[in-house]
Amino acid sequence: MNLKLDLSLAKQYKSKSQISRVLTENWLKVNSYCPNCNEPYLSEFENNRPVADFYCKKCNEEYELKSKNGHKIGGQIVDGAYDTMIERINSDTNPSFFFLTYDNKSWMVNNLIIIPKHFFVTDIIIKRKPLSLKAKRAGWTGCNINLERIPQNGRIFLVKNSETISSDCVREKWNKTTFLKSKRKESRGWVLDVLNCLDRIDSNNFSLSDVYKFENELKIKYPDNNFIKDKIRQQLQVLRDRNIIEFKSRGNYKKINDL
Repeated sequence: MNLKLDLSLAKQYKSKSQISRVLTENWLKVNSYCPNCNEPYLSEFENNRPVADFYCKKCNEEYELKSKNGHKIGGQIVDGAYDTMIERINSDTNPSFFFLTYDNKSWMVNNLIIIPKHFFVTDIIIKRKPLSLKAKRAGWTGCNINLERIPQNGRIFLVKNSETISSDCVREKWNKTTFLKSKRKESRGWVLDVLNCLDRIDSNNFSLSDVYKFENELKIKYPDNNFIKDKIRQQLQVLRDRNIIEFKSRGNYKKINDL
């Protein structure tokens, strides 16, 4: 990948947001690829399509790009209309999301991550306050994407700290979680919740009792479930079978870390 943004494309623009959009969208189109099937180029949708910028002609996966100046992606990303976002991620054609950071002095890409669409659940979309009655779009309600609620396994780097990650590594990590696509929303939610719990355990090696410490927290989220510990064990078995964690001995596991 060439990490340099092409400034020549921005000569006719004055708005910083327009410059950022033109440069980063062009960079992704020229340099990126489809992590689902490894197709070397992504195609652009027509302008103003809600919640989608690119698609893959080979496998029809859809992608949205969010970009910002700076070295860190941050915990929350400002997005568009709340209702549109919720409707889109609950549809059969919901997109995966690229998040890109760049330096507006050197105009170099710092980081690029892809979050597969099966990690997008309504819990991570934060509703903002409606615009005031005095605003041009009075009552319009936007949203933020809370990246802190997305497990580490759902954050796949293509570029990390200005270093390109091999496409083989990207595909391997992508493929590990594609089983989530076929799960019903509640079942998928349980897997993601347990993954988030594991992320909060400092050590790569952990025990069943370490995960049980989140029982009360999960009970609040699933008040009708009286078998939280059973559900935790079930999800750990799913993650073990998918080679996301490793079974070491009775009640003891290890996280399998990827880039």
